[in-house]
Amino acid sequence: MTSQGNIQEKMRRLKCAVMIPTYNNAGTVCHVIEEVKAFCYDVIVIDDGSTDSTAALLDRVEGVIRTGYTPNRGKGRAIRCGLECAVRHGFDYVISIDADGQHYADDIPAFVEELERDPGSLVIGARSLSAENMPSKNTFANRFSNFWYHVETGSRLDDTQSGFRLYPVRALQQMHFFTSRYEFEVEVIVRAAWRGITVKNIPIKVYYPPQGERVSHFRPGKDFTRISILNTCLVTYALLVYYPFRFLKWLRWANLKAFIDRHIIHAPQSNHTMALSVAWGVMWGLMPVWGWQGIVAVATGCFFRLNKVVTFAATNISVPPMIPLILYGGYALGGVILGLPVRISLHDITWESLAGSLVQYGVGSVAMAVLAGAATYPIVRLLFHLFKRNRPS
Repeated sequence: MTSQGNIQEKMRRLKCAVMIPTYNNAGTVCHVIEEVKAFCYDVIVIDDGSTDSTAALLDRVEGVIRTGYTPNRGKGRAIRCGLECAVRHGFDYVISIDADGQHYADDIPAFVEELERDPGSLVIGARSLSAENMPSKNTFANRFSNFWYHVETGSRLDDTQSGFRLYPVRALQQMHFFTSRYEFEVEVIVRAAWRGITVKNIPIKVYYPPQGERVSHFRPGKDFTRISILNTCLVTYALLVYYPFRFLKWLRWANLKAFIDRHIIHAPQSNHTMALSVAWGVMWGLMPVWGWQGIVAVATGCFFRLNKVVTFAATNISVPPMIPLILYGGYALGGVILGLPVRISLHDITWESLAGSLVQYGVGSVAMAVLAGAATYPIVRLLFHLFKRNRPS
């Protein structure tokens, strides 16, 4: 049996299909299907409301699972349709490959090998950014997307935008997605990472035709705006929910002990710098910059050469259970400073009263943050002294 035959049998045993979303790819889609069928018996083709001759060409293709809809709804909706189709036909995994011919079907075995090595992972084919004819805007967009993925998940990838991917469809089945166009490929990997699914890259080849032959349905203005809005939502959720709850889940004595030993007891900074790092983190954790405390604390702490890990950890004083107390404390202290009453009532709310309450809270929370940071420094410095921790400056 040939090596291609081995891959075909292996993919069937693993319940893995290949799906090809297509929209107006009449010039390439049939060639892509034929190349894919050399490596996989089970091919799902999703027609995303094509208006050219794609549908007529697909009518002549045998041995594929075909689905689709009209009118065009976007690549994300096509992928979601393909995932749903895969579940209905009993597949556990699908490898998505673009219909425009930029991907090489002979990279499919690499995905299969990775599936056998690490079942349940979501694998993205990483393109070489120095590939011939690769548009410069693609390089910028990929680095932009990689940066925000790191901010949103704490993990790093070399390529977050490649459409050549292995999806664990069963693991994704219970997730409800909100996007339907190119931004879906960002949403799915971020939310998969949040679910604890391993997201990784493997190297692949890529072909970009010359400028005059290139077919792209990406609309820079509209689609980049959609992706930017999505990243804003994902970053906000990550900072307000994902990271705080991950911290609470991590907060076990064994983890805490290991963290203290590595980043405090054996950290190279002096007691003064370490105490200042904690105080700085506590101060920014109480500042009224919700969702951005960690980033601001670490970024500003770099100017003072503080311990970045300790500074960020200290900002987690504003974990969800503490937030009501922090909000009330800032509001109450603001009342004392400004000589205003501390009233919490949902009756007779006006824009004027709401603005006044926000000012009162803002003044009080800044004051509370500064006082808490100032009080934290001597306490932590004393604890370091009592436990005989001393490092040269």
